[in-house]
Amino acid sequence: VQLQASGGGLVQAGGSLRLSCAASGRTFITYVVGWFRQAPGKEREFVAAIKWSGGATFYADSVKDRFTISRDNAKNTVYLQMNSLKPDDTAVYSCAASRRVINSSIRYSASYDNWGPRTLVTVSS
Repeated sequence: VQLQASGGGLVQAGGSLRLSCAASGRTFITYVVGWFRQAPGKEREFVAAIKWSGGATFYADSVKDRFTISRDNAKNTVYLQMNSLKPDDTAVYSCAASRRVINSSIRYSASYDNWGPRTLVTVSS
């Protein structure tokens, strides 16, 4: 599956952005789709994930209650709605997908074998 991420940009603290991750080549129906981010000088970290079948969601503690991951079956797209953004959310964000992720490994980037291009999110204070 090929992934195309979009929606990054510059926003003031407290603002919102929505990232999109669209699939082509095949549908997401058997996949887990996750979002990861990497801030300058830091390691890549898990943000959120969704199981396409069933819709179960998973969040990092740092974004829980501020970010929402969702899916649109018709558009074969996963969204990451980011509200109450903070300067610490500044990073390059990537979406990833895999058919072989289990719950215990859903937060690990090594569990995903399809990656989309990165999109930059900058939150100004």
